[in-house]
Amino acid sequence: MKFMMNGALTIGTLDGANVEIREEAGAENFFLFGLTAEEVAQVKGGGYRPQDRLSADPELAEAIRLIGTGHFSRGDSEVFRPLVENLAQHDPYLVLADYASYVACQDTVSAAWRDAGALDAHGHPQHRAFGKFSSDRAIREYCEEIWHVAPVTVKI
Repeated sequence: MKFMMNGALTIGTLDGANVEIREEAGAENFFLFGLTAEEVAQVKGGGYRPQDRLSADPELAEAIRLIGTGHFSRGDSEVFRPLVENLAQHDPYLVLADYASYVACQDTVSAAWRDAGALDAHGHPQHRAFGKFSSDRAIREYCEEIWHVAPVTVKI
């Protein structure tokens, strides 16, 4: 939300605040990637095997290999080992399954970034929609809908 409030182009999956951001800014002003909820259920129900994704996508496999060998951590091959193992063996958030969709979406974002007209078209509507994302509104809704508490007047 903070990025969106500062005019960033939003690229994301439909989870968390991204659902509200997309609703407020409009689908045409949100760069969506990743599996839908129905597709997630289908992938998980079909016995998802992250290794199959790595085997099918050499670019993804190379990225994971570079992370695992310490290329991005000054040669420390241990710091990201738990992450690499989790992705390759479990991938509970389907990161590997969303990778190709993310890359394609990022290409679209990059093209919009290079095109000032497209950038204005995508950035300004988001900026107009950010008023909903104030901490006051969020706290008020949490109080009402989650915690079921009412405001208290404090006399000073």
